[in-house]
Amino acid sequence: MPDVLPVPENARKPIGFVLEIAGSSSAIAFDLGRMEECAEDRDPSIALSGKVGGQIKIRVGNSWLLASVRTQRHDSSIEGGVVAHIDFVGEGEEDRATGKMHGFRRGVTRYPVPGALVYPTTNADLRQIYASDGRTHISVGTVYPTRDICAGIYVDAFLGKHFALLGSTGTGKSTAAALILHRICELAPMGHIVMIDPHGEYGSAFRLIGQLLDVSNLHMPYWLMNFEEHCEVFLTSQGHDRQIDMDILAKCLLAARQKNRMVENIGKITVDSPIPYLLSDLLTILQNEMGRLDKGTNSIPYMRIKTKIEEIRSDPRYQFMFSGMLVGDTMVEFISKVFRMPSNGKPISIIDVSGVPSEITATVVAVLSRLVFDYAIWSRDEETRPVLLVCEEAHRYVPNEKNSDGSSVGRILSRIAKEGRKYGVSLGLITQRPSDLAESVLSQCGTIIAMRLNNERDQAFVKAAMPEGARGFIDTIPALRNRECIISGEGVSIPMRVSFDDLEEVKRPASNDPSFYELWSWGGGDGLAVERTVQRWRAQSR
Repeated sequence: MPDVLPVPENARKPIGFVLEIAGSSSAIAFDLGRMEECAEDRDPSIALSGKVGGQIKIRVGNSWLLASVRTQRHDSSIEGGVVAHIDFVGEGEEDRATGKMHGFRRGVTRYPVPGALVYPTTNADLRQIYASDGRTHISVGTVYPTRDICAGIYVDAFLGKHFALLGSTGTGKSTAAALILHRICELAPMGHIVMIDPHGEYGSAFRLIGQLLDVSNLHMPYWLMNFEEHCEVFLTSQGHDRQIDMDILAKCLLAARQKNRMVENIGKITVDSPIPYLLSDLLTILQNEMGRLDKGTNSIPYMRIKTKIEEIRSDPRYQFMFSGMLVGDTMVEFISKVFRMPSNGKPISIIDVSGVPSEITATVVAVLSRLVFDYAIWSRDEETRPVLLVCEEAHRYVPNEKNSDGSSVGRILSRIAKEGRKYGVSLGLITQRPSDLAESVLSQCGTIIAMRLNNERDQAFVKAAMPEGARGFIDTIPALRNRECIISGEGVSIPMRVSFDDLEEVKRPASNDPSFYELWSWGGGDGLAVERTVQRWRAQSR
């Protein structure tokens, strides 16, 4: 068993000494000769000790202090010739009989003094450091540079304080997201996960354990929209004219909702209340208000709103939301279907919005996100049923201030990021452009999973969001291989570099890049493919 194996000879010999102590970041001097000896060791952890991104340990009394190496430079004036800056990440007790570390915990209570000896870490040390300590976790890969130490993510901390998965296109980000969600579903088959899929990638990955929803079967009632969302869909004016249109729509929408018979049992309602109403009733009320002699404006605003509503109602692309079949009170059924309550063996719903008209995609996402949050607020008197909301291409919905268009989806997702955990709503953000994401939202993510980022702005943005103890890993982000990542924050014991597990073919998203050579190496069937494509294009249907 690993516990009775002797400590390797190289682990017993120091590889340097402490030069300077300065809180979380300090400087040490390495013995170049000893580092070369360690580099040949069969234990991969010893071989990486002292290298940038690797770990070292320092004895302080009866404890081992663990640190990660952030930078290195040559300095001929220092004995050993190599100076490195390190970041302390935690400490563990030393077993005097074996010299091994146990009882590791994050944080530092006692600092070493200059001159204290520095030792390499071993595989046994890392196994103790990355142990789950009995906390519920999912395994998503192996800790670099080992081949057998599982990288565990603590589920409650990971979901309870939100998470972000960041990585450039082609780094395996979608497959990593599918892997993490599959592991969560395997651990909690009665869970409630809602994923917004803007490209139709994840349906193939979750067709066996998920509810797949798109424009053909989503059936989202238009009357679930609040007033702000109604304005985004029904109003086209800007400036002063928009305020006039908003006043008219608010008055007419409230009157349309009040015509529903269920209002008698509810009492007072507002323009935001999710009460079913008929679009024909709204149009009739608009027409009647337009004919009043004492109205405060001319007829142009009424005609503007009326024309837009009629246009949407007759457009087949909007039928998934504005069909006349969606007027009945289907709110319970819709929420149960989307939130997977009960899950019925399918704990995740994949909502493919790739077929939604681009003009209202943001509004559809806003409605779904707000329903998750509002349901959590109004269900506090019930037994709490946490919901995980995952947003792919999150920078499209929660952009930074420079790119913000003031849409309702950005506001509701920002509110979920800030307040969601109080109500049992977890937010998962997946994006390839973290620098285009609202900084306040990313800062609310307790766990950050950073894959390779090629853009310098994105790298700088992630560096600013990562905790202090992860700084030793940050500079390795541009050098990560595909399907490798840095995980830091509340969901892990300490920051770690992870190689993701392989995911079975049937569980992978449809996000593979096409092979130009293979697809251009054979011909045939192109004419029929063009005809079928044009037919779907014209019908605006898949």
